[in-house]
Formats: sequence, C-alpha cells, structure tokens
Amino acid sequence: MTQATITLTLDGQAARVAPGITVAAALAQAQPPGATRRSVRGDVRAPLCGMGICQECRVQVDGLRLLACQTLCRDGMQVRTGLHPVGNAP
Repeated sequence: MTQATITLTLDGQAARVAPGITVAAALAQAQPPGATRRSVRGDVRAPLCGMGICQECRVQVDGLRLLACQTLCRDGMQVRTGLHPVGNAP
C-alpha cells in the first residue's frame, strides 16, 4: 500500500504533498509561483528549465544545497529557500 501524502517542512512551514513529486513542485503548491531564492538585487527567482540546467531552483535540503527540480520529496525533509534570512522564515 502506498502512502497517500508525505509531510515536509518548507521554510519552517509544514506541507503535505503526494509522494513522487519534486521539491520544485511542492514549492509551487505551497508558495506560488514556486519561488526558491532571491537574486543579488533582491528579485524573487523560481525554477525555469525544470531539468537542472538553469540552477534557478537552488535550495537547501536537510543542510545540503540541491536543485529543487531534481530532488524528490521525502517524508520529514527540511527545505530552506533563499527567500527569507535564516531565523526569519514565516
């Protein structure tokens, strides 16, 4: 029997998602338009290519820098985007 949903933490907020989706898809569901970080000028950035080439979807997953579009969600994973300074996640 497969699990109906898994729970992960996105910038300090619990999110329930279907198994088998990427972190980029989970972010798109939780905080449209799926923003993952800010540019040097402070502009919100989001995944662009969906295949790991553009590097726009960089996030920290359990302390490791990974590409959200290439990382499948796991139950209990901690995801931190670059949208909020450390300690200031919503």
